[in-house]
Amino acid sequence: MIHDTLAHLNRYEGIHPGVMQGLRFLAETDFSTLPDGRVDIDGQNVFANIMTVDTKPANDTPEAHRRYIDIQFLISGQEKIAVGPLEAMAEEVEARPQGDIWFYHGDLDPVTIGNGRFAVLFPGDAHAPGIAVGAPATVRKVVVKVLADWNERT
Repeated sequence: MIHDTLAHLNRYEGIHPGVMQGLRFLAETDFSTLPDGRVDIDGQNVFANIMTVDTKPANDTPEAHRRYIDIQFLISGQEKIAVGPLEAMAEEVEARPQGDIWFYHGDLDPVTIGNGRFAVLFPGDAHAPGIAVGAPATVRKVVVKVLADWNERT
């Protein structure tokens, strides 16, 4: 996992071409001009989902992905994402392979995103997003999906 601000974007040159595409998209896009929904950055290789959601007091079902890396970024508001290593999850509770998402139970540690901070979550990172910072609130966020195995890109 990477937890940082967009002010440090250049630190990640060379880490993964798709992650850099996603971070540049976040840094260069005026989200006030875009409605909620999907934005193609590089087809199925890199795309963004913009959404308005309500945070909640807790998220006790962390998720993980196998094909895609998540870059989570708040356009407005703040939220906590609880994160932990996938191998530390106690049990798998649901699998949706067609949507590249598996749900688990297990111990996690929270990080806060918003105010320019983002989180890059790799396939080995179980994560529970959407947790309120203080009281539940409406936030606008972007989840950039990056194909993890760049050799599979179309």
